[in-house]
Amino acid sequence: MQAETVALTREKETLLITLWAKAGESLLPDSLLKDRFAAEAATRIDYDFARLKVNRDLMVGLAMRAHALDGWTRDFLGRHPEALVLHLGCGLDSRVFRIDPPAGVDWYDIDYPDVIALRQKLYPARDGYHLIGSSVTEPGWIAGLPRDRPTMIVAEGLLLYLPEEEVPLLLERLVQRSPSGEIVFDAYSPFGLKLIAMQPSIKATGAALRWSLDDPCELERQVPGLELVTEMTAYDPDGYDPAQIARMSWPARFTMQFFSLIPPLARIGLLLRYRF
Repeated sequence: MQAETVALTREKETLLITLWAKAGESLLPDSLLKDRFAAEAATRIDYDFARLKVNRDLMVGLAMRAHALDGWTRDFLGRHPEALVLHLGCGLDSRVFRIDPPAGVDWYDIDYPDVIALRQKLYPARDGYHLIGSSVTEPGWIAGLPRDRPTMIVAEGLLLYLPEEEVPLLLERLVQRSPSGEIVFDAYSPFGLKLIAMQPSIKATGAALRWSLDDPCELERQVPGLELVTEMTAYDPDGYDPAQIARMSWPARFTMQFFSLIPPLARIGLLLRYRF
């Protein structure tokens, strides 16, 4: 089978970090994600993944993040088996295949047209699965969506790349078009954003990081109807299985333990769940 050549740069190129990390983690004998779709997709891309410097710690960390967001999504679909799912900035993530939603769910993956075109070459079609080629900040793509169903909105590794003023506008558009639902995503403090920008993987892409969030309650004030339900830090022992953290290297574990003891550092990265 011919490999697919990619010509992604900057923010778009970061989707290859998450794909390679999840693919690599899924090949480990103690894998959390067991994402065979990501593992297969990565083998079909003609790209020098070594330049991204994705190590085991990053693989495990991104797998833990994805697993937590997957869990919240499954929980929502368990309560709303005929829901709408909007996967914003989906990149090459195979979340729809990992979760395998019930037949009554309509699932929309949204990303730039060239990313969606690549998805179509790498992943199979399935009933109830729709692809939208658009920047998530363009309001036009929202107009054609059903407006009468509970909606689950997932944005993993996306919002930090958007212009600061665009994030509340995007969330407000989505909240206004649905009768009810939930929004789940990762967010980072200004200091957290600086640490991410120093990561070799991010530096290799030249991506710009723009949006940060110090106080999750600020979004409740910016977006009418949004209500914070769950706030989980990157070092929350109640949120993550300690056995998963134990899979990381000792320097990574030491850093996580140290950060967890200092509140401002413990909150540099958050997984957030809002209802509306």
